[in-house]
Amino acid sequence: MFSSFFETARNSPFRTPLSVARCDAAAPVVDPQPVEGRQIAAAATPVANQQDSCEFGSTKYFALCGIGGILSCGTTHTFVVPLDLVKCRLQVDQAKYKNLLHGFKVTVAEEGARGLAKGWFPTLLGYSAQGLCKFGLYELFKVKYADIIGEENAYLYRTSLYLAASASAEFFADIALSPFEAAKVKIQTVPGFANNFREAVPKMLKEEGVNAFYKGLVPLWMRQIPYTMMKFACFERTVELLYKYVVPKPRADCTKGEQLIVTFAAGYIAGVFCAVVSHPADVVVSKLNQSKGASAISVAKSLGFSGMWNGLTPRIIMIGTLTALQWFIYDGVKVALGIPRPPPPEMPASLKAKQH
Repeated sequence: MFSSFFETARNSPFRTPLSVARCDAAAPVVDPQPVEGRQIAAAATPVANQQDSCEFGSTKYFALCGIGGILSCGTTHTFVVPLDLVKCRLQVDQAKYKNLLHGFKVTVAEEGARGLAKGWFPTLLGYSAQGLCKFGLYELFKVKYADIIGEENAYLYRTSLYLAASASAEFFADIALSPFEAAKVKIQTVPGFANNFREAVPKMLKEEGVNAFYKGLVPLWMRQIPYTMMKFACFERTVELLYKYVVPKPRADCTKGEQLIVTFAAGYIAGVFCAVVSHPADVVVSKLNQSKGASAISVAKSLGFSGMWNGLTPRIIMIGTLTALQWFIYDGVKVALGIPRPPPPEMPASLKAKQH
């Protein structure tokens, strides 16, 4: 199934007059000149070769990165819905759901095993939309910002570049996610409200109007933007450090499988930091979408400092695994679709000359 999907994605959906892709396998392959920003890219193999399906920085390149984002975010978040459901219930009702294991027991006892899958459909839709914007726009902003500040500054201030590009991408990604996240939390945390997305949407519209889907947008930004900034910047720098200090051979000598293992390890490390940084805002989002008429400030006050750390352990497990799998899938999709995967950044020749 996936092979046919990849083939379809490679050959048709993004062939537009705006694409500057060079995808003809019969065409002679010329070693390209460096492109500004090319050195600043997520886990990768050496620079473009005859297997690449498009040119780095082209319209098709960003579109295919968006496909990778859909597959990496939509599938992984849907996969961990049972853990997410219990985590949300721990956050909003600590008295009833005392810990992770107890939360699973109570949920299964009251709703059966199927109850653990509540909210899977809005999760799939919402995080697929978010993944499209998160990864596609991150790659776009990273290249555009690098072009603006120049190759030397893009290298010297690459962590700031990752942070700025990821924050910009997540701003738009959360607008796409917010309606689905609101419906998901209602389904998972308000007993008897709705069993599925189809039932939840008209009820939410009737009770609170369109505001029901976007009242959690600001706290969602507060949760997701720091999370994504940490996710991308920490991942990029961890990959760089792993190849420099941990992997026993040059990265260019590593197989694609070995590179994907490094990707997974770096993703998990980044995920742990992500979970801690974004957790208080995550608790506020869960409680806010559960309570009708509440505001982010009132929810934060009612929870108190300690209350905003409810459910941290399951979230570390969930986000660490999610982040690792997302980067693994995303990089795997890049391999499958022949998307250029430039290596970790190296000092530009012009900077090296200045140091001598």
